[in-house]
Amino acid sequence: MKIKSIRAVRVKQPTPSNPTSPRRPTWNKSSKRAMPVNMYPEFSRFPGEMPGGGLEQVWVKVTAEDGNWGLGQCSFGEPTAAFVNTVIAPILEGRNCLAIESLSDLMLRVSQRFGVSGTASTAMAGVDLALWDLKGKIYELPVYSLLGGPVRESITCYATGDDLDWAQELGFTKFKITNPAHYSESDSGVKAVVEHVAWAREQVGGDHDLMINPAMSFNVEFALRLLAELRPYNLRWFEEPLVPTDTAGLAQLRQAAPWVAIATGEDHHGRHAFLDLVESRAVDILQPDLSWGGGITEAIKVHIIGEAAGLATIPHGGANDPFGQHFAMAATESPMAEFWLGSDPGVPLEETVKIPGTVVPVNGQVTPSNEPGFGMHFEESDITDWEEGTK
Repeated sequence: MKIKSIRAVRVKQPTPSNPTSPRRPTWNKSSKRAMPVNMYPEFSRFPGEMPGGGLEQVWVKVTAEDGNWGLGQCSFGEPTAAFVNTVIAPILEGRNCLAIESLSDLMLRVSQRFGVSGTASTAMAGVDLALWDLKGKIYELPVYSLLGGPVRESITCYATGDDLDWAQELGFTKFKITNPAHYSESDSGVKAVVEHVAWAREQVGGDHDLMINPAMSFNVEFALRLLAELRPYNLRWFEEPLVPTDTAGLAQLRQAAPWVAIATGEDHHGRHAFLDLVESRAVDILQPDLSWGGGITEAIKVHIIGEAAGLATIPHGGANDPFGQHFAMAATESPMAEFWLGSDPGVPLEETVKIPGTVVPVNGQVTPSNEPGFGMHFEESDITDWEEGTK
């Protein structure tokens, strides 16, 4: 079965017909969150107001010669869409749509001159996910079955966000909080983070996993000082404390603080970046993003690297969409999945679903749809060509 076309597209996503009124606004509108660029005070620390937030999601539609089609989602707007349409599509169209390993290798090779991270890996992710969705539809099987079948009955999820009371009410028992400070804030930054962690530990109790995500906002010196202060709070892991290029720094943190796991990976794109982390003994938990880092095919390779080294692979935001859910259902060393809880407290999770057909966690557990492909409930009428929205 040959590929007829590959195109970047926009997809109309549903809105609840009778939305539930929230109890209060989400933490997203009140919790300051440090990211590398907002170390400069001119830039906001609130997620919806940060630079780069206006780049919309990109969908990719792969159509086979028999009319079957699959969808994949990636990010970062026009640069990614252009890469899909002008670099990847010409080299894959006309080839066997079921030969995903070969197609993935071709995408990697044609992207080498551009650099296989960043825009290239994000575009590859959208195409790869669409190919898996299409293959599942052709074989009438869920993607997790194509990946080898389920390795667990359900997926344990942890909730990311600062609305801890709402997360607990929803039945989550594992939690990850935000980071409010940059390394440039020195003593006051250390104090702010410690106070935030202390508050969170008191909220969730001593028997539950608690993690924090600095999101690349620390340097080694600041992180070492902070880790010493945080030791009494028994963090499960310390996530992405440094910029992704500082592998040596991550290895230094891991050696200096063996009482806490070092997790990273959402901004490491592709198997080679993760191989470097593993060979440098710089990380305990690998966190690829399926929509930024090459898709499921690349995440499987990252998982194999981690599995061979005795490390877990827990994708970034994996429980929020069917792509991550299907990966976690089939990956032996993926013991939990992240559910980014950024919606308003009081609104049922079912009303927050952006991809129709996506299953939401119940009491911190989720089992993906067993419908063909990723089980997404889109009609062709929901899909428009990318260029139509840019005119």
